[in-house]
Amino acid sequence: MTAVLSTPFNIPAPFTNPAPFTNPDVAELGAHAIPPLAQVVGADECVPLATGETVRYANLDYAASAPALAAVAESVTRSLSQYASVHRGAGHLSQVTTARYEQAREVIRGFVRARADDAVVFTRGTTDAINLAAHATRGDVVVLDIEHHANLLPWCAPDRDGSSRARVVRACATIDDTLAALETELAAAPASLLAVTAASNVTGEVLPIGRLSAIAHRNGARILIDAAQLVAHRRISMAGHGVDYLVFSGHKLYAPFGAGVLIGRPDWLDDAEPYLAGGGASARVALGDRDADAAIDWHAGPARHEAGSPNVLGAVSIAAACEALDSVGFENIGLHEELLRARLDDGLAATEGITQLRIFEDATDRVGIAGFDVDGCPPREVAEFLSRSAGIGVRDGKFCAHPLVNRLGFPAGAVRASFGVGTGSGDIDRLVDALSRLTTRARAR
Repeated sequence: MTAVLSTPFNIPAPFTNPAPFTNPDVAELGAHAIPPLAQVVGADECVPLATGETVRYANLDYAASAPALAAVAESVTRSLSQYASVHRGAGHLSQVTTARYEQAREVIRGFVRARADDAVVFTRGTTDAINLAAHATRGDVVVLDIEHHANLLPWCAPDRDGSSRARVVRACATIDDTLAALETELAAAPASLLAVTAASNVTGEVLPIGRLSAIAHRNGARILIDAAQLVAHRRISMAGHGVDYLVFSGHKLYAPFGAGVLIGRPDWLDDAEPYLAGGGASARVALGDRDADAAIDWHAGPARHEAGSPNVLGAVSIAAACEALDSVGFENIGLHEELLRARLDDGLAATEGITQLRIFEDATDRVGIAGFDVDGCPPREVAEFLSRSAGIGVRDGKFCAHPLVNRLGFPAGAVRASFGVGTGSGDIDRLVDALSRLTTRARAR
């Protein structure tokens, strides 16, 4: 039976490279008030200040968990009335829910311009997706030292013999030199996989994933891209950029409903033992008189690694976010974030005692992330001041990237402001003003 969806998804058209934005006077545009680009849930939420007043919350912690797009919340709400079991029921709503769940895979496949035969496996998030990839990968894996722990620890975990298959390359002062170092490492000894971030969750600096893919393939390796910090900000084409595996989380993509995704070539996934043993992953189970007589046939394809009842609403929410961002348009998203980023960079540069974190001297592209240090103020003190005095939410600490933050010279951590389509210039201005007051107070101590 084929279910008819009451709210069908629209699968994106084939990938075309958007024309680069070439506005002659971004600075002039950025001088004006910039409204949010899309409606997010909780945009009018108010929070208490130390004075007893309340103020609209300025959410500048998108890199940790972005708020839900209003369109995503509406899609999930519509799906709730038809929610039922997936893949196991003959009832009409089970068929509708199953169709919606499977169609979500195709929306996501189109959103990242994956190949027709790529597997789209739903997971609990980026961390879970990379752990699944690690479970399915054999052989050495090359990584950079700038990675989020999610793309570092699964590869560094010791094998049964106590050895680690991870070969960690230290990032250089420039992107060009870093790519050369990766090429040297991959050429020196065989590796199965290059696993690398697309955008740093500490600084927002974007790496050239097409060039990285070419380096991996030239040296006989596949490539996995951690796109958790990129997928909501830039158009990605797995086929066009030559990416073998891509991972990201819904909660970074304005779909905070507890799901993520691993997309990529199916052979390694089909060859691996099921990630979880249970119903849905098994095609046939027969028990004999002894445990050794048990016979289990496992599914191939995504079902092999999706045992148990899946997070249908999480999958639906990611697909809805993909459609909503496609509707907004990535050229519009890029311009919006560039204006806000330039405004924030200028404000931080003009505030005495603030140092922005940078990895690469030649980085020319950043998503909406700014990591910084306030001289003389512990990161938690800065974050608490921003919250109590101005109703601003930021992240403080080492951002699950301890090796990188330590190497950049901030062993006590730093502060990170991050933003997206629900951010307006008023939020940026409020942050800069609050930091100015904080640094003035710090200098007067």
